[in-house]
Amino acid sequence: MGYSIGQAAKKMGLTTHTLRYYDKEGLLPFVKKSGSGLRVFSDEDMEWLVVIECLKGTGMSLKNIKQYIDWCLEGDATIDKRLEMFKRQKNKLEEQMAELQKYLEKINYKIAYYTEASKSGSVDAVKRNAYLAAEKKRIFDINNAA
Repeated sequence: MGYSIGQAAKKMGLTTHTLRYYDKEGLLPFVKKSGSGLRVFSDEDMEWLVVIECLKGTGMSLKNIKQYIDWCLEGDATIDKRLEMFKRQKNKLEEQMAELQKYLEKINYKIAYYTEASKSGSVDAVKRNAYLAAEKKRIFDINNAA
């Protein structure tokens, strides 16, 4: 099935401007054009867009995404390069997720802290809560921070 740029953009939750920009940046060399010069996106092109958006969502630069696409178009000789690129991106994501997990612990502590303060009507009562005091020391102790 063929999709116009507007249909493809809507289906992907993107703007037509974004798709035109991707094309200008060389991220869509596989998209065919109609006889009148309009882009026609195939189902396979939509799968490419899903991968592009995934990589972009992981923080990969458009330059590196273009490199990936170029390697794909070069064929099997670049499989190992593509594999290494994905492994590096996975490692970056895992590091980001570990950092976000630390932030989440701090936020969860503050939620527990203020939930208790709300119940008792005072933060002073919470400061005497042994469990929360231990959690605070564990989570906020800069001597234990990595």
